Amino acid sequence: MNISDLFINENITIKEAIKKLDETAKKILLVTEDNKLKGIVTDGDIRRWILKNGSLQEAVIYIMNTSPKYIYEKDIDNAKEILMEKMVEAMPVVNAKKEVVDIVFWNDNFGNKLNHFNKLETPVVIMAGGKGTRLEPYTKILPKPLIPIGDTPIVERIINRFNEYGCDKFYMTVNYKKNMIKAYFNELDKAYEIEYVEEEKLLGTAGSLSLLKVELKDTFFVSNCDILIDANYSDMIKCHRKNNNKITLVTSLKHYTIPYGIIEISESSEVESMIEKPEYDYLVNTGMYILEPEVLKDIPEDTFYHITDLINKYIDRGEKIGVYPVSDKEWLDMGQFKEMENMFERLGIK
Repeated sequence: MNISDLFINENITIKEAIKKLDETAKKILLVTEDNKLKGIVTDGDIRRWILKNGSLQEAVIYIMNTSPKYIYEKDIDNAKEILMEKMVEAMPVVNAKKEVVDIVFWNDNFGNKLNHFNKLETPVVIMAGGKGTRLEPYTKILPKPLIPIGDTPIVERIINRFNEYGCDKFYMTVNYKKNMIKAYFNELDKAYEIEYVEEEKLLGTAGSLSLLKVELKDTFFVSNCDILIDANYSDMIKCHRKNNNKITLVTSLKHYTIPYGIIEISESSEVESMIEKPEYDYLVNTGMYILEPEVLKDIPEDTFYHITDLINKYIDRGEKIGVYPVSDKEWLDMGQFKEMENMFERLGIK
């Protein structure tokens, strides 16, 4: 990638910046003028703007960091220490004229994930008990968690992502073809522990959590078994705790264009307006959550109960429910055939 691919000017819209972030997949854009650094825009800046319910049609000048951190060419050998000290995943490199000549990325150069904690010891619950009927006939043979993405089952990829940040305690709710799932992981030489939570009957996306009331005593993740989130999990926990949320939903920004002209009519059937190919942006639920352990007492035992039921209950009670937005490109879904094909493509798997 050419460094200039990350250059933008301060007048482009935030929506255009999101598109460019997705295209470059680097989570940072450099606001420049004549190659001189004026500011930076990161996925975190956009996340904070979305959480303020800001318009995506505003210019990036409203969200860019006008006092960005950078490294001089002469200090490039100290890049790792500087990135760790500042706790940032990327930093531009400038010359004496403050012209951008390079950029240093933590993940590309130093192997491990940038972690806001020495080790992220947050337990993870993976919902793996469903039948995966939308992926039949595959799931007539294999349980959905073991469907391979390349040469690795989807649920193992999920676990590996968490494990990269230090998570090593996993609870997996199982029911359908549970012995196949257990047999697969029993054969692995793994650097983490899995405890199986067996549902005698299907309990929904939250019902099985009631079986973990004794085990879960601290903040924990919950993830569906058919999604991958390419984001900083330690930053998710940091934001969850900073905002004192009872539940945080990991959401994805989705853009939809209606490919037709939309007609609005009055009560007397007269056309009031016509909007040609309107565009809409929504935050959608990805299927990953962060929960506080006290929520477990509000989940009924031995009852089919979805996590969305719990969230709606808390919304009605005025409890603090937050979101952690990620971009559309950072969320990979395997729930249906089309989405599974997209996951293969975006992971570079043939």
